[in-house]
Amino acid sequence: MNYPLAEQQFAVPAAPAPAFVGQGTAVEQSRAVAEVQAAVIVARQFPRNEALAVQKMRSGFAQHSLAVRSFFRFRRGSSQVSGETIQFAKELARCWTNVHYGVHELRRDDAAGESEMQAWAWDLETNERASTTFIVPHTRWTKDSGGTRLEDPRDVYENNSNNGARRLREMIFSVLPDWFREQAKEIATNTIERGQGDKPLAQRIADCIAHFEGLGVTVEQLEENRSGRPSGKWTNLDLGQLSIISESIRRGEVTIEEEFPPQRVTAAEILRQHAEQATAPAGQQAPTTEQSGQWPAARQPGAGAAS
Repeated sequence: MNYPLAEQQFAVPAAPAPAFVGQGTAVEQSRAVAEVQAAVIVARQFPRNEALAVQKMRSGFAQHSLAVRSFFRFRRGSSQVSGETIQFAKELARCWTNVHYGVHELRRDDAAGESEMQAWAWDLETNERASTTFIVPHTRWTKDSGGTRLEDPRDVYENNSNNGARRLREMIFSVLPDWFREQAKEIATNTIERGQGDKPLAQRIADCIAHFEGLGVTVEQLEENRSGRPSGKWTNLDLGQLSIISESIRRGEVTIEEEFPPQRVTAAEILRQHAEQATAPAGQQAPTTEQSGQWPAARQPGAGAAS
């Protein structure tokens, strides 16, 4: 069909096709096609056993080391954001079987400071596929300094990986049954609440306090995080949530200051302290500088202060 000359002038040019395809590229293209075809055939020949998948899932999330890595928690503004991690999603896909997934970087534009990426998940047995394409800016945002452009290739890679993992998690969840995911969440939560071994609850509370003291968190801050409940009244649920917070701190998703802000002295406490000092007997009041016989700091000998 012949178009008018005006339309030919403003027509979008066709994308240039590669003039030559090397032997290595052709072999890789053929290998990728054959791999997908073989995976689909194997999935049809060996369909999943749902009862065995549930059994594998229960056995996996009964392990404490996996359960504590299954959840995240961090603060966003005045609210708490929590959910399941990418490790949780990958373990579900492994137990469910015949599920392929991945993250691809389609294009990187260093001049514009962004990468185009795609996350996908595919149930080969049911042919259910979920994918999403998204743009990741090469920028790190902080509350204090705002956006900072990333120039180091390693920083760009880690930034892309973190953003890709979050999308990949949702794609895996899209191709898995909701009941399978909910059962796994319940089992993992119960595993965290029980803790490791058969230690008494009092011993586990002491171990938890000692762990956070090593991070610079006091008992008072822990109790404030637990809605003001004293440590002696903590339950298995409290210990489980503290375990999730500890794991989120280790992964860098939240800081210690965000989860355990330093305790502030209120105006009522200051007034009460002054009132106690004013009503204390004279013999119990702290001696003044003149009564103590010590030189004031500004009049110490050799300090250069005028006498």
